[in-house]
Amino acid sequence: MKILVVEDEHRIAQSIKKGLEQERYIVDVAYTGTDGFDLSSTEEYDCIILDLMLPGMDGLEICRRLRKNQNHTPILILTAKGQTQDKIEGLETGADDYLTKPFSFEELVARIRALLRRPKYVASQTLTVGDLTLDTQTFEVQRNGVRILLSGKEFSLLEYFMRHSKSTLSKEQIITHVWDYSSDILPNTVEVTIRNLRKKIDLPFHTLKPLIHTIRGFGYSLGE
Repeated sequence: MKILVVEDEHRIAQSIKKGLEQERYIVDVAYTGTDGFDLSSTEEYDCIILDLMLPGMDGLEICRRLRKNQNHTPILILTAKGQTQDKIEGLETGADDYLTKPFSFEELVARIRALLRRPKYVASQTLTVGDLTLDTQTFEVQRNGVRILLSGKEFSLLEYFMRHSKSTLSKEQIITHVWDYSSDILPNTVEVTIRNLRKKIDLPFHTLKPLIHTIRGFGYSLGE
């Protein structure tokens, strides 16, 4: 899952980014409203955490423009403006939830998870493809009842594959959803990560059908 944090206070933004990355989310950060709007308009995110008082373009205007452009990514407003009227204005502009500063990180994570459970993402917290399962909250992966230990990036890649198990995913799509915007991606980064993932979910189970497939000239897919 990929999240955009739009917050002009660098300390808060970096603290949120670090905490969410420990929860296995991919996180981009924008420190101005203009940059936040540009990223949210050109990149695909699963959730946007949006401050209201931003340089360049305020949070309400970002929210208003995204909704006008038919961008329905869940938006969580995170701000010091906690008056009832402020909350009403934010929600009526198109935000999905509203959390005031100061806040507990645990509550922020809980609210993000609640947003991701809404209709676009309706599903059990456990993803299943054939005999492969992935728990999005405990981060436990099993195949044929055998637990598999993955790195954070391998887990993110596998989750993305499993959420799109009927699709062929291009290298560009994988990079966009599994690595953050500022990552220094080498030409063979995707291939290396997929090869490492294959070593853990396919090679040890040589009596079973492989799950990761290379579609020459198009990309990769996951399925039986």
